[in-house]
Amino acid sequence: MKKSKKMIAPILISVIIILYYVLYFGILMALLGGIWKYVLGIVPLLFGSVMIKVCVERIKEIKEGEEDDLSKY
Repeated sequence: MKKSKKMIAPILISVIIILYYVLYFGILMALLGGIWKYVLGIVPLLFGSVMIKVCVERIKEIKEGEEDDLSKY
């Protein structure tokens, strides 16, 4: 299987999870007021940045030929 096909799943899962966080916390921000709006605005940004970092690391692993990273454990 080509490496580009193996990269589709991590990218797709990352996008879906980021969209979920944005929608979930966006609805909470709309319902709550005050300082909670700002706190709940930061949370999806943090989760999204961590998710992007994990996705980039996984893509690097795939490019290096480590498709099965569970074999390390």
